[in-house]
Amino acid sequence: MHNNLKRVGASMAVIALSILVPQAAERGPAEHVVLVVWDGMRPDFITPQYCPTLYSLATNGTYFRRNHCVFVSTTQANGAALATGSNPGRNGIQANVDFRPEFNFLTTYASESLDSVRRGDLLTGGHYLTLPTLAETLQQAGISTVIAGSKPVALFHDRSTKKESEAAKKSVTLFEGKTIPRDVAASLAKVNEDKVFPTNITHPNIAQDNWTTRSLLRGLWKNGVPKYTLLWLSEPDKSQHENGIGSSNALLGIENSDKNLADVIKTLREKGVYEKTDIFIVSDHGFSTITAGPDIEKILKQQKFTAGKKLEDPQRGDVVFVGLGGSASFYVIERDEPVIRRLVEFLQTSDFTGVIFSRLPLEGTFPLEAVGYSSTNKNAPDVVISLRWNSNRNDHGAPGMITSAGGTRGKGTHASLSRYDMNNTLVAAGPSIKKGLISEVPSGNIDLAPTILHLLGVKPTKPMDGRVLHEALVAHKGPAPKVNVKKIEASRETGLFRWTQYLQFSEVNGTIYFDEGNGEPALK
Repeated sequence: MHNNLKRVGASMAVIALSILVPQAAERGPAEHVVLVVWDGMRPDFITPQYCPTLYSLATNGTYFRRNHCVFVSTTQANGAALATGSNPGRNGIQANVDFRPEFNFLTTYASESLDSVRRGDLLTGGHYLTLPTLAETLQQAGISTVIAGSKPVALFHDRSTKKESEAAKKSVTLFEGKTIPRDVAASLAKVNEDKVFPTNITHPNIAQDNWTTRSLLRGLWKNGVPKYTLLWLSEPDKSQHENGIGSSNALLGIENSDKNLADVIKTLREKGVYEKTDIFIVSDHGFSTITAGPDIEKILKQQKFTAGKKLEDPQRGDVVFVGLGGSASFYVIERDEPVIRRLVEFLQTSDFTGVIFSRLPLEGTFPLEAVGYSSTNKNAPDVVISLRWNSNRNDHGAPGMITSAGGTRGKGTHASLSRYDMNNTLVAAGPSIKKGLISEVPSGNIDLAPTILHLLGVKPTKPMDGRVLHEALVAHKGPAPKVNVKKIEASRETGLFRWTQYLQFSEVNGTIYFDEGNGEPALK
C-alpha cells in the first residue's frame, strides 16, 4: 500500500517540473496584480449581505468553487504555499508549529515568528523557505513588489534584509507593523494619524487590519502601484477562532475585510490603474467548529508514552507532540521504530483520530507523500494525523464540526482534512480574467504563484507544484481541463477493532488537490 501511495507523491514532484516548460503565451492585458488574503474566509460566507464587494467580484469575475488549501490547513503552511506555489514537502514550512532539533532540542517553535525566520535562514544559508518566493522571483526579473500583512506570516513572502537588485531595493515588506527596510515604519505611522501598529488583538481585529490597509494604500502606494502587491488581512480568522463561525463578531470581521477590499478598489480607481489590474481574493484555509478538545498530550502520557510539547532531557523513544488544532504531529526521538509502531496502533483505536500519515510503511496508514509531505525530509514528523470531523452544524447554522487537539467547544479551528477546512475561498477579477464564470475545475493555493507569474510574463526559476489557471483567463479559448477524482483507503485489524481511513483527492493536468479525508475505528 505504501509503495503505491508513494507514487502519488512522486507524481507530484514529476509534474512540478512541467511548469518550467515554456508554454504558449496567454498573457492578459493587466499591468498590475493585487492578491488580497482574507484569513480563514469560508466560501459559503460570500454573500451580498456581509461582503457585497467580494460578492460583486465573484459574480462579475471568476469564482473558483472547488479551491483547495494545502494540508495541514493552517495559516503558515498555506502562507508558504501561496508564496512558493508548492506543498509543505517542498517549501520547508510544514505547519504553524514545528520541531527541529537544530532550532531547539527541547521544545517546539512557532514557524512564522521573526526569531524563527531569522534563525532558520542563519542555519540554512538563507533557505528557511527552501524554494524562491513569488516576490523574490519577480524582483529577480526586475519587478519591485509590496507585501503588507497584519499577521507575521506576510514575512514569508519577502523576508530578506539584504537587497541587492534595484527591484529588491524598491520593494517593501510590512508584517505585523514591522517593515523591511526598517526605516519605512515611521512614514506608515504618519498616514495612520501618527499611530503605530496596534499591539492588542480584538475580535473582530479591526484596528490592526485597518492600520495595515491604510499603510498600504496611503503609504506604500503613495508614489504608485507596483506590478505586484500582497495584502494579508487577519479577519475573519481571529473572530472565528474566538467567537465561532457565523457568530456576530465573525460576521463583523467579514464586513470589515470587505470594506478594506472596497478601499483597495477605490484607490486603484483613483490612481487610474483599476482597469489594468487583476485582483485575486483568497483565503489561506477554511474553518470548522470545535465539538471536542481532548488533551492528547495527557492521553499519551496515560498510555505510558514519554511525551510532551517540551521535553526536559530528550532520550530515544520520547515523543514530541505538536498540537495544531485539527491536526497533530509526532516526532519520535531517534525515530525509534517500536515506539512509532505502538503510537500508530494506539491512534488507530482512539476516539479523536481521523487520518494517519506515517514515515514508516505501517498497515492502516498512508505515507507522508500521499498528502504533500516528504519522508526523505529530515525535518518531517514521524507521524501526522488529521483529527476526526463531521458535517453537523454549529449553533449559528454553519456546517463542519471537528475534534481539536485542545480548544473549547463552540469556538473555531482548522488544520484538518475536513472538507470545510480544505475548501477555501478564491475569487479573481480583472482584464485578464473571464467574467461571470463559476469554475468547477479544482484549483488550489499552490496555483496562485504560477498564475501571477504567468500574468506578469515571468517564468518560475524553480519547479512549482501548482499550475497556471488557464481555464479562468480570457486568452484561453479551449475546453476546461479534465478532472480526475480518486479515493484511496487503508485499514487494519487491531485487537477488537477494525481501523479504516480514506483520502480523496482531485487531479487536474497532473496537479493534485486534497479534497478531504477521515477515518474511525469500529468494533469487529
